Amino acid sequence: MKLHTINTGLFKLDGGAMFGVVPKTVWNKTNPADENNLCTFAMRCLLVEDEEKLILIDTGIGKKQSEKFFSHYYLHGDASLDQSLNDLGFHRDDITDVFLTHLHLDHVGGAVNLENEKPVMAFKNANYWSNKKHWNWAIYPNEREKASFLKENILPIQESGKLQFINPANASFTDKISVRFASGHTEAMMLPQISYKNKTLVYVADLLPTAGHIPLAYIPAYDMFPLQTLTEKKVFLEEAADQNYVLFLEHDPENECCTVKRTEKGIRLNETFNLSDI
Repeated sequence: MKLHTINTGLFKLDGGAMFGVVPKTVWNKTNPADENNLCTFAMRCLLVEDEEKLILIDTGIGKKQSEKFFSHYYLHGDASLDQSLNDLGFHRDDITDVFLTHLHLDHVGGAVNLENEKPVMAFKNANYWSNKKHWNWAIYPNEREKASFLKENILPIQESGKLQFINPANASFTDKISVRFASGHTEAMMLPQISYKNKTLVYVADLLPTAGHIPLAYIPAYDMFPLQTLTEKKVFLEEAADQNYVLFLEHDPENECCTVKRTEKGIRLNETFNLSDI
């Protein structure tokens, strides 16, 4: 097995929304905001070479929507999904499986493209993986979350016939990749847990957007059920500290990976490093 970082670009979100009840004077030390109170975040995906499979975990925001739509997210940076694949000697047609942690626009947007104003699968040879509970949550969204679940990002996947569901009762994706579930951020978000080079790596998605979110109270206002996130973070981070898990950070603009440790103040950041350093 080989793992590769896939950078798809940077975007900006409101710092207060990303850190919830934590004051700006505190979170600004780790995730500095610009003059509009916006912080830069990554959309970092993971490519897994696993025998005959080439698995892409999440897809970034894509490029289907209008210029006005994207203006709200201040897309920037030189990286793109296609360029990142090309740098590794791959093409999007080589992808066999697209694993979607959840269906928010910055995670699934790149799964579907537009050609001649018609939706086409961005990875034409791939199966797309979600789970039934989260899928139903996304296609029948609540009023608070529906702006993150765009039908043009989601429904074409089902219409393509390439949609597959992971069974939570048997949460194994491959013999080296198991699936953890978390429902504080959104219902039944999936976190791939990968056995890699005698280590355990967890793609933490939006359970832990950045290394700056490690303290328990640092919970985005975007989370549907923040008290559930609090419990899920506590259990997971204690396990990660005790087992020395590598945490792959999807949204941290600077750090690809980190480990955590127990301290008198609770679980805190231990080390940061690149995936290639493992």
